Amino acid sequence: MKIYTKKGDQGKTGLIGGTRVSKDDMKIEAYGTVDELNAYIGLLRDSVENKNYSEQLIEIQDRLFTAGSILAVGDSGTKMKLPSLCEEDITTLEKWIDDMDTNLPEMKSFVLPGGHQTVSICHITRTTCRRAERRVVSLSQHSNIDKLLLRYFNRLSDYLFTLGRTLANELNIEETPWNPKK
Repeated sequence: MKIYTKKGDQGKTGLIGGTRVSKDDMKIEAYGTVDELNAYIGLLRDSVENKNYSEQLIEIQDRLFTAGSILAVGDSGTKMKLPSLCEEDITTLEKWIDDMDTNLPEMKSFVLPGGHQTVSICHITRTTCRRAERRVVSLSQHSNIDKLLLRYFNRLSDYLFTLGRTLANELNIEETPWNPKK
């Protein structure tokens, strides 16, 4: 199978189910941003040394491929059997968040991203997740989108925020509180 088909040379691409749309279609924006998020999750995974977090991030990457597949289906649907997200995917994220949160100091203010390259990568990944969530919300205003997708991206950004704090804690990096100037 060749990597190039030349079918997209005129600015169109195919959705699952055969519908052709502009490459700036809201569906393409949504699943393209999910793809970008997945790449950042890979970078983050390459940056963390804790095997437990690496395994969690691989699970998240699998779920993001599933989310991208769901978003890539045209409005007319498909006969293709696709994987799906389930409630357990969200409760798994919540469990991981709760487990990490038990070892973190109480937050008394917003914290500035940074302090260590891995922590910064985690925050870049979190903000990309928020953008993916916004793209899915925008798409949901025009297409029927499973609400589980919205919940998953919202919870994933919470996970990434908590992971960033956890990594800072484990790396003995002091969080920098945001102290707004008056």
